[in-house]
Amino acid sequence: MQKVKENVLLASLTTFEIGGPAKYLLSVRTEADIREALAWAADNKLRVVILGGGSNVLIPDEGIDALVVRLRGDLYACNNGAVDSWAGTNLLSAMRALGAQGWGGWEKLAGIPGTIGGAVRGNAGAFGPEIKDFVTNVRALNSETGEIKDFVNQECDFSYRHSFFKDHPEWIITRVFIRLEKVDPTVSAKLADETIAERERRHLQNVRAAGSYFMNPTAPAEIVAMFEREKQTKSREGRVPAGWLIEKAGMKGATVGGAIASLQHPNYLVNQRNATAENVRQLAEEVKEAVKSQFGVELHEEAAVL
Repeated sequence: MQKVKENVLLASLTTFEIGGPAKYLLSVRTEADIREALAWAADNKLRVVILGGGSNVLIPDEGIDALVVRLRGDLYACNNGAVDSWAGTNLLSAMRALGAQGWGGWEKLAGIPGTIGGAVRGNAGAFGPEIKDFVTNVRALNSETGEIKDFVNQECDFSYRHSFFKDHPEWIITRVFIRLEKVDPTVSAKLADETIAERERRHLQNVRAAGSYFMNPTAPAEIVAMFEREKQTKSREGRVPAGWLIEKAGMKGATVGGAIASLQHPNYLVNQRNATAENVRQLAEEVKEAVKSQFGVELHEEAAVL
């Protein structure tokens, strides 16, 4: 087993750049590494927290009294479009490399920060497609029993920003199996670049944030109708964008300490001036209260608040 590090600041390992130290930190690259980490934590009576690419997570200011197990390494293989990827593989890195080999179809996911395993856990999506549209199987390790199980797509219980693994954190995703289609490498690279450019236009790239902080909520019919009239577009599954609600509630640009509901995309709570986790939590509560009082809609965090 690799060396366990003590009192490691986690802020630099997250896209928010917020958070105190992990009591212990261990980087892993294989299922065997994870088993050893779990055994070490059990021997030392410590809980285990899994950390992937550090996106979509808010680490508390006081840190985490646990063994933080960080999945690392871009490890994957592709056989005629069937991809077998380690969960800790960076999503964009794999997309770029596989696209260059002539395999793709998932370029609308380009720019979503984090790992493939993290994307599966939260069924990440953008501009229409979601990771579930490409996943065939997911391998996971049960941290309580040690069992390894392969879940077919239907068993993953995918829905909007949700999966079985989100409800059952004892199952640690270790490998993801994906089916891609044959593409022209030049076209794949262009589509990925265009997607990232659109994200940059919306100020979704290279900001100190967890990604979208709230999930797009289902809303009463009159709110859905208001959105459709204003935006001249159809609602998906009776949901309206959280950012639209936040702006309508007058919370765009709202700040608490160094945290701001982005002026460009208010569903991004951004660390603009050395924000603390408590700043973000308080801002999130104020946003939720404003949306609830004005529209009767409850916002729920997409970001994992540890």
